[in-house]
Amino acid sequence: MKPIYGIALFFSLFLFSCNQEPTLQKYFVENTENKNFLALDISPGILNVDQTKLSSEQKTALQSFDKMNVLAFKLNDKNKAQFEVERAKISLILKDKKYQQLMKFGSGKEGASVSYVGSDEHIEEFVFFANKKETGFAVIRILGKDMNPTNIMTMMQVIQKSNIDLEQLKPLQQLMK
Repeated sequence: MKPIYGIALFFSLFLFSCNQEPTLQKYFVENTENKNFLALDISPGILNVDQTKLSSEQKTALQSFDKMNVLAFKLNDKNKAQFEVERAKISLILKDKKYQQLMKFGSGKEGASVSYVGSDEHIEEFVFFANKKETGFAVIRILGKDMNPTNIMTMMQVIQKSNIDLEQLKPLQQLMK
């Protein structure tokens, strides 16, 4: 009988040790199918860039970028209470110490923030959170490998030179109308 107790103890410790804290990744997964949200996964292919015309720094910056996840909540007359609840959930998640805030614009009720996960030179994730009480909010996660602030600035140059595939952004354009 003792092995059964050992196995039961092991599984209970395993289940207890699972992280029950809310994370952005869990939040995205939970709300992908919610009718109040628009979810998009955007690959680097959206940039439609001619790699031969990029500098080595630009190629490195582009290679550090894996994908972008967008989750947007469009506010309407029927979901105002839900908007407040969801906005509070995002704010709570971003207060976790793993999200290091770079900058913030506006107030808590309306504005934007930029945070990151990782160290200054090895950033795994950038998070942009923007909300406006008349239209809704959007959370954008930029995921990558060993991103750093220089890569992000260089990436902005690449984006300016790119021929963005707007077809991938159609759902987001519909939300903004």
